[in-house]
Amino acid sequence: MGWPALLLLSLCAVGVRGLYFHIGETEKRCFIEEIPDETMVIGNYRTQMWDKQKEVFLPSTPGLGMHVEVKDPEGKVVLSRQYGSEGRFTFTSHTPGDHQICLHSNSTRMVLFAGGRLRVHLDIQVGEHANNYPEIAAKDKLTELQLRARQLLDQVEQIQKEQDYQRYREERFRLTSESTNQRVLWWSITQTVILILTGIWQMRHLKSFFEAKKLV
Repeated sequence: MGWPALLLLSLCAVGVRGLYFHIGETEKRCFIEEIPDETMVIGNYRTQMWDKQKEVFLPSTPGLGMHVEVKDPEGKVVLSRQYGSEGRFTFTSHTPGDHQICLHSNSTRMVLFAGGRLRVHLDIQVGEHANNYPEIAAKDKLTELQLRARQLLDQVEQIQKEQDYQRYREERFRLTSESTNQRVLWWSITQTVILILTGIWQMRHLKSFFEAKKLV
């Protein structure tokens, strides 16, 4: 199997995004999500198979499943688990940056892919959008005002995390720029030294040549 296709999605760190895509048997699709640290992410997916006779996508059979794998910016596996034809996965980021979310079918039987196509619907919820506030209100017996205050506090906390992440990105960019500038400076100095040494060598060589020919 070739390299997995990386779909770079402009998904902000606070929000909800839904999409669907098509994959073949055992084909892997990966998505890049920028996530601040200590942020909860919830993904919901469901699969549909192409029916040749009806020429429509129908719900997948129970025997079909998906494998979900999540890696942090350092390449460490945060989540790796087998799910059914539809499921829900959850993880919390501990390192800010680009997280790679990959999905692929666990099927090796082409009969399940009679039409050669599988449609996957994927919803990713990040930050305070991952919270189920009706469930929280029922569990903690919160009034509408208390629930709204809880939502505002979560939003403020998520905004703070996003600001911290932007400062982290800015710091990394600054360090990268300084390192690049320093390398360019040293390369320029090296080029200058090489040119000077080459000039000196050429002058000495020409002098020796003229002396050998008794022109000077």
